[in-house]
Parts: sequence; structure tokens; C-alpha cells
Amino acid sequence: MEGKAEAESEASTAVQPSLFPLFAASDTAPLHASTSAALPPSQWLQNASFTADIGAINDAVTSLRRDPNSEDDSASDSERRRQDSSKPSAARYELLEEDESDDGGRERKKRNRKKTKGSKRKRSENRYGDHASRKSNVRGWADSDAKQAKDYYFDSHGDRDNLAYGSLYRMDVPRYKPYSSASPYGFNLKGVYWSNKKGSTFDGDADVDVLDTKLKSDGRYWSPKYAALVRHKNLKRLRFLAHVQPEVTASDDFIPLLDSQIPQEAVDQAASSKASVIEESWEDEVLRKTREFNKLTREHPHDEKVWLDFAEFQDKVANMQPQKAARLQTLEKKISILQKAAELNPDNEELLLSLLKAYQRRDTADVLVGRWERVLMHHSGSCKLWKEYLNVIRGDFSSFKVSEMRKMYAHAIQALSNACSKQFRQVHQNVKPTSLDPSILQLELGLVDIFVSLCRFEWQAGYHELATALFQAEIEFSLFCPSLLVSEHGKLRLFEHFWNSDAPRVGEERAVGWLTWLEKEEENRQRILKEEMSREEESGGWTGWSEPRSKHEGTDKNPETTTDIVGATEENHELSGDEDNNQEDDTEALLKQLGIDTDSGATDEVKDTSTWARWSEEESLRDANQWLPVHGKSDQHGIPSGETDEQLLRIILYEDINRFLFSINSQEALFSLVSQFVDFFGGRMPQWLCTNSSSWAEQILMVESLPGSISEDLRGVFDMVVKPPSLAGNDLEFLLGGVGDSSKRTDMMKFLRNAVLLSLSAFPRNHKLEEAALLAEELSSTKNDSSTPCRALAKTLLKSDRQDVLLCGVYAKREASFGKIDHARRVFDMALSSIEGLQEDFHRNAPLLYFWYAEIELADAAASLFEEMTSGWTAGVEVLDEAFTMVLPERRNQSPQLELLFTYYMKMLLRHNNELSLSRVWGTILRGLQTYPSNPELFKTFVEIGNLYTTPNKLRLMFDDYSHKKSGIIVWLFAVSFEMARGGSPHRIHGLFERALGNESLQNSVILWRMYISYEVNIACNFSAARRIFFRAIHACPWSKKLWLDGFQKLKSILTVKELSDLQEVMRDKELNLRTDIYEILLLEDEIA
Repeated sequence: MEGKAEAESEASTAVQPSLFPLFAASDTAPLHASTSAALPPSQWLQNASFTADIGAINDAVTSLRRDPNSEDDSASDSERRRQDSSKPSAARYELLEEDESDDGGRERKKRNRKKTKGSKRKRSENRYGDHASRKSNVRGWADSDAKQAKDYYFDSHGDRDNLAYGSLYRMDVPRYKPYSSASPYGFNLKGVYWSNKKGSTFDGDADVDVLDTKLKSDGRYWSPKYAALVRHKNLKRLRFLAHVQPEVTASDDFIPLLDSQIPQEAVDQAASSKASVIEESWEDEVLRKTREFNKLTREHPHDEKVWLDFAEFQDKVANMQPQKAARLQTLEKKISILQKAAELNPDNEELLLSLLKAYQRRDTADVLVGRWERVLMHHSGSCKLWKEYLNVIRGDFSSFKVSEMRKMYAHAIQALSNACSKQFRQVHQNVKPTSLDPSILQLELGLVDIFVSLCRFEWQAGYHELATALFQAEIEFSLFCPSLLVSEHGKLRLFEHFWNSDAPRVGEERAVGWLTWLEKEEENRQRILKEEMSREEESGGWTGWSEPRSKHEGTDKNPETTTDIVGATEENHELSGDEDNNQEDDTEALLKQLGIDTDSGATDEVKDTSTWARWSEEESLRDANQWLPVHGKSDQHGIPSGETDEQLLRIILYEDINRFLFSINSQEALFSLVSQFVDFFGGRMPQWLCTNSSSWAEQILMVESLPGSISEDLRGVFDMVVKPPSLAGNDLEFLLGGVGDSSKRTDMMKFLRNAVLLSLSAFPRNHKLEEAALLAEELSSTKNDSSTPCRALAKTLLKSDRQDVLLCGVYAKREASFGKIDHARRVFDMALSSIEGLQEDFHRNAPLLYFWYAEIELADAAASLFEEMTSGWTAGVEVLDEAFTMVLPERRNQSPQLELLFTYYMKMLLRHNNELSLSRVWGTILRGLQTYPSNPELFKTFVEIGNLYTTPNKLRLMFDDYSHKKSGIIVWLFAVSFEMARGGSPHRIHGLFERALGNESLQNSVILWRMYISYEVNIACNFSAARRIFFRAIHACPWSKKLWLDGFQKLKSILTVKELSDLQEVMRDKELNLRTDIYEILLLEDEIA
């Protein structure tokens, strides 16, 4: 029996696969030599992970398309098994073992027993599948035949084998596979199981024995092969399609039913009833959507949204194509679609913008500019097209020059101004209207936005005096224009006389405005005429005829004398020229004596980068102090001769501004001009513009430093979230810290206060401008006493107009902000009591006064007493909820008053968040961000509540979602501030900056580039990365002088002297205004040395 067992074991081992098949033929086994030709290919230490066939992806995709329950598949499988069983197995050979002793025999028996157990285990697995591989202490699978007491179990005990083997047991790992069934309306769990069984030959991510090539793994859904399978274009997917009917354009009188009035359950039920489920691959989806878009464009050729969606779908197709040539072909297809759309809709601005942006991805800069010029010739009255064109020209580094940009701005302003005048004449026919046509109003508002963009461009390029003079000239020209029936040309000639005089302008001391100055000039002229007439009457009597002297009498009488004078003048010019040459020679000689050779290169002049750093600091200081233009005559007295040339450069002539002047007829556009003037010079005023408007978005996008209100919100987020104490102070203000002094801000606030007070003559009893004047007075005050800084100014304004009750409310708010609650209450009580005796027009101001009164009471310690006297905060919340539901969504999205009311509503909920459910407060915040996605106060509340009740990762995901849906600069600023406050990963912060600047609408944002550079220098301490980012920044924003100077100040340790010298040369080539010469710094260093 023992010999028989040994013979059986030897026979069983003869058919085992060998690790060394090269030695299968042996002299001790001659009987098997004839069958050696039938051996399979050599398998030398094979592993399934090394022999994966990528071509199996297509086979797997094809297999997934079949129905797992079909009879054909089962029949083919059974037939294949019968053929495999009838086919003779190939002979395999093993090395023969030598004769062993008894110990060797015992070891051989142990090996045989192990092989017997292994064969039983394999037979059990073949019989019961994967269920037989469960551990002894693990219950059966949910889909097994054994009936379980419960449908699920909680595994509360950890598996210690994970520590021993370093991974999960493969039978405890869930498997996810894409399911595909022939029936698109149902799911078959048994079909899913058999599909998983058949797909098991495709995976290789489980615990596979290296020596066993027959075992195949199932793998996870994130395995490389399944990732390739999911990305495959032929993979069928289940898709739920809703049958969307095209929108029918209704008349203006029709008001559709709002979605908010329909229950959400009814919407979901209706959508699910109309939806269908189909099975299609990516290529099938492309073909289906292309057919749908072609049909929609034929049926609705004038529907803008259909064409834009069709073009956007081409971008989605291009993202799925790895080859560059295929992406270019898709881009050409997108351009052809938009070209056809523009032909059918030649006046549609959105289609033209989309087409020109598509051209920008394909054409060169010169070709693109030519296309823009042809479009603007036919649409010269489009503000949107002019704004986009100016952004394209300004961001082109290769062709950028300040003078060229001025020409483009002049063309835009003149074209839009002519369009406004033309429409005004056509609509009103020389009759002064009480209200303008809405199209004219929007055109004037867009014209004001472009003018403010010009002023901001000049300021950022270093021409501060010109930017200030442009604001002064336009406010004088539009706001204080004399009411004379003269043409535009005559109006400009009158204004030239005013500008060239020594009269103070808007914002300067003793300025009275162009209209008042002209009236005084006329009075003086009449007085002088009367005095001359009176002198003539006093002289009396006949004096005889007298011939008046000619103005050119000397020239007419004595031409020789004229020739002598001209010759003397020429000689004087020649002498003065010689003197100038001598002075230049003396200057060059002086510089050579100091060791400065003007003929040598920049590297020979400056030897150290610290010299360039001092130059940039001096340049920044002069920029901060020199911003007010100098008058031609009166400001030259008392100036040293050495500074005369510098002062002459600060004189703004009429020829510098006359191309950019235009008339404004609407009060809304005039108020927009004054309000943006206040924001431009750092003043503060109540919210006058909705954050959803394009004007507000453009204003925030083009700033170089954070505005005051946004800076306070970001600082509040940072102080609230900051975790490591070492990060205190490393906020966004620290990153954007600049050079400046308090005197400059004081002078600018005085200038702003004077301008706003003068503008109140054109906007009487405007409480927003009155509050802006009081705030400017506070910021300009240098008093250290306990009184409110703006009290004197407020009393002066109230004396001039005692019926201005809103001014009383504004003044009371300022008193309350300085802690003078009792004084503020007296002012409010006086204003509310005086309303009853005024006209009915003043009664409508009472609700706003009560609102302000309630605000200061709620902010004070007496809030509990105030709440007891009222019906409670819950009633106020209900009133606000009802008010918001009564407003149409279009008005709610564009109304600054409703946005201000919503922010107050959020503050009320935030004060009582402990008494409310989290879902109530959180849901209101999310709804507010959907309506106002760029509101800084809402994002501050969002971070405050999220930091208390949610995890940081959830906030990060929501920030990413908002940045994807509405990629505004406010979202990115708060996301970066949140990460910096928590000490987030540098990779996360780096990714936020890169994603923000990768957006087409944000890639020209100066503030984002400056923050990015400062973060890499001051926090990440990666100077090489900061250097790369700096060069990218100046390439994207070549007009920002402050951005260029950041490189001199923050990268002086990594940039060479030659690079810094070249940077200054490029700045001069781009025509940025440089106030400091490097020779001044060198002379100063030599004096110090």
C-alpha cells in the first residue's frame, strides 16, 4: 500500500507545473520524450501582474455588453467546458528526485499531505466559488443561499490579521463593477453577480499567488485596469435622460410661475416621470447630442442659448481627446458653429464674444486684433465688446505700451459717447426728458465704467496725477456744467478756459465748481465793463477822433526792427542751447568723477542688488506722495530751481484730458461716477451697487490692494479660524503690505471730503454721500480728544438744511460707532419727532430711521430690553421671509437694497443661532450664496458657521464647488484666507492660486498675482518658485507698476543685478511712469559712504 501511495504521489507530481521548465527532459524519463513537443510555451517565473494584456480592455467592454442571462452565453460556456474536458491535457515534467533515506521519505509524505489538502481546497473553491474562502469567524455573504437572521451586520471588532499581513483580506473587500444590462428599465442582481464573475479575468489587484497563473483577482473600482475601462470610449453606461421641451418666449406682460412656489416633491416627481434610461457609450453620447443640437439650431436659429450650449459641448469633447491634433479639429468645429450663429444673429453680443474668444485660442495676436477691429466697426456702440477688447489689448505683453492703450481708451470713449448722443437725439428729439430710455441709461453706465477703468489703468501705470486730473475734469464737465444751449464743441472750448485758469478744481481747497466759477467770471467781467464805462463818463468832453493802435503796429511800421528782434531771439536760443549742452557736459563730467560712466551698460553702473531695492523703495514713496496734479502758474512759486522740471511733469494740460471728456444726462450715471470716485480714492460709503453687477465685479477684479470693507471681512475670518498661534498676523493684509505714510492718507481723505461736499450740491439730501463725507472727515482727522471727529462737520451740514432727517440718522450712527449711545438716541428721537411736522415726502424716510435706530440698540448692551419691548426676533424673521418671497428673482439678484436687507437678515440669524436649528441657519446661508455668490459678508458668515459645526474638509469641498460654479475673485480670496488661517498644506494653497489664475477671467488679476508672490516669499520661503511666478505675473499684467516693484523689493536676493537692470529697461520700454533715476540713489550712496 505504501508503494502504491508513493506511485500515485509521483504520478500526481508529474503533471504539476514546474518552476524550471527548461529542465523538463531528463535521461531518467525517456518514455515521455515523445510528448515534449506538445508542451505549452515556457512560463519562467510568470506573474499575472507582469503579463496583463491591455488589449483585453476591448474584450472586457464587449463582454459587458452581453446579457448575462442569455441562453447563447450559457450554451457557449457549456460547450466550451465540454471541449476543454475532452481535449487531452499536455504532458508536464518535473525533475526526478534522488533516493532518500527514511527521513527523506517522511518529508515526502508531509509534502504529499499538503498537496492533498491544497487539491481539496481548490475543488471546494471550484464548487462553491468565492463563498468557500470565507474565514471561520465570518458570516456568509448577503447573496448566498443560506438564510440569515438579519440583512446586515456591523463589524465592530478589528481584524488583527491586517497587522500581520499588511492589508485587508481579499474576501472582505467590496467589489464594484460597471453593470450593463439589455433591459434599460430594470436591474438584475443575479446578472450583476455573473457579470462580476465573468469580468474577474480582467483584474489583477488582489492577493494573487506569484507562482499560480490560473488564479485571477477581482480588484477594486479604482484599479488601473478599471480606470482604463471606465475611460474607454466604447464603454456603455446607464444614463437618465429628461425630455426637455424648448422654452417658448412669452410676451412682456406674462409673468411665469416661480419655481420657488412649486413644491420640490412635485418637481422631482414630474422630472422622474418624464425621464428615460438609456445605455450608451461616450461616442454614442457625442453622436446623440450632435443630432439634438443640429435639430435645435435648425428649429430655433435665433436662440442664443442653443448655439452657446452647442459650442460649449465642443469644449467637453475636446477635453476627452488626448491628441492635440484632434483638439484642434474640435476647436475648428466650434469656430464654424459660432460663425454660423453670428451670421444668423449678427447683433448678438454674447455670440460675438464667444466667437472672438475661440479665435483667441487659435489666431496670433495681430490676426486677433484685426478681427476685433472689424467687429467693433459694425458694433461701435457696444460697451461689452469694448470692455473685452480693452482687456485683450491690455493683457498682450508683446505689444503693450501705455500710449497705445490711451489711444484705445480714447477711441472707446468717443465711440460710446457718440452712440449715446445719437440715441438721445433719436428718442427725445431735442426735448429734455424727465427720465431716460433704459437703453441709453445702460449705455451711459457702461461708458462711466470704461472711464473709471481708464483712470485705474493710469493710476496703476504710475500716472497718478493724470488719473486724478481725469476724475476732476469729468466731474466738473458733467456734474457742474453750465446750462447753456451750446454744442459739444462749444462746451469743450468753455471748459478749456476753465482748466487753463488758476481756479481750484474738485477736491481742492476753495473749489466751487465750473458752473459757479463761470458765473463769478461773468460777474467780474460785467463789473470791469461798468468800471470802464464809468471812467469814460467821468472823463467827459470831446477828444476828437483817434485811430486805435494795431496789435502789430511795431511789426507793420518797422520790418527791419522785426528782423532784428527775430535774429536776436534766434541768437538767444542758440546761446541757451549752448548753455544746456554745457550743463549736460558738466553733469556727465560730474558723474564720471563719481565713478559713474553713462556710456557703459547697466551692469557697470550698479554693482549691488541693494541699490535697486533702495531705488524701488524711493519710487514707491514718491508714488504714494505725488498724486495730486500741479497747476501751471500758481503752484510754481516757492519751488527750488532743481525741482522745477519734476514739478512740470506733474502739470496736466488740457490736451492731456480733452480726448476723454463726455457728457452725461442721467442722474444714475452721474451718481455712479461720484460713487466710484469715492471708492477709487479709498473712501467708504454704504453699499450702493449689487455684488452681482458687472461694474462691481470689474472694480474688484482690477484692484491692486484690498478694499477696506473686504479687508475687514477677511481679517475677521482669519482671526476666527486661526489655529496655530504662530500664524497670527500672516493674513492677506500682511501679504499685500505696501509702503506709505499716514500723511498721504490724511491728505487724500481731505481731498475726498472736499469733493463729496461739493458733489452734494448736485445730489441734495443724499444720505449715502453724506455718510461718505462724514467717514472721510473721520479718516482725515488727527485729533486725539474724546469727541466724535465728524461732529463739527455734521452740525455744519445740519445748520444749512435742518429738514434733512436722514442726515440726522447718519450722524447718530457715527456717534454710536464711537460709543456715544446717549447722544445718538437724542439725535434719533429729535429726527423722528420732527418728521410729523414735515411734508409727506419726508414721511417715507421714517422706516429707514427706525431701522438704523434698531441696529444701534441691538448692537448695544440694551439689546435684551429692546427685544422684551417688541414681539421678539422670531416675528422679525417671519416678516423678512415673507418679504423675500414677494420679490421676483430678477429684481432680487440686481437690487442693492434687497442684498443689504438679506445681509441684515443673516446677522439676525447669526445672533440667535443657538436658538435655531443648524439646518435653518446653514440652509439660509447656502441660499444666500446662490443668489449673491460674490457677497463678502455672506462668505464671512459661511466660514464662521462652518468652522463651528462642520469639518474643514467639508468647507474645502464647498469652496471648490463654489469656485467651479461661480469663479469670482471673492471666492478665491476667502478660500485662501481660510487655508492660511488653519495652517493648511502648502500644496493646497499653491493649488488654489494656480486654479484661480488659470481661469480666463482671473488671469489678469493683479491682487492675486501679488498675493501669490508674497506667499511664496514670506510663508513658503520658496524664492525660486516666487521668481517664476513673478515673471508670469508681469507677463499677464504688464501695466501694474506696483507688481513690477514687488520684484525689486521681494526678490532682490534671487534676481541678479543684470536682471534687475533689464527689468527697469523693460518698464521704460512699456512707458510706465518712473519718478526716480538710479543716479540719484548712486549719488546718495556715495554721500553716505
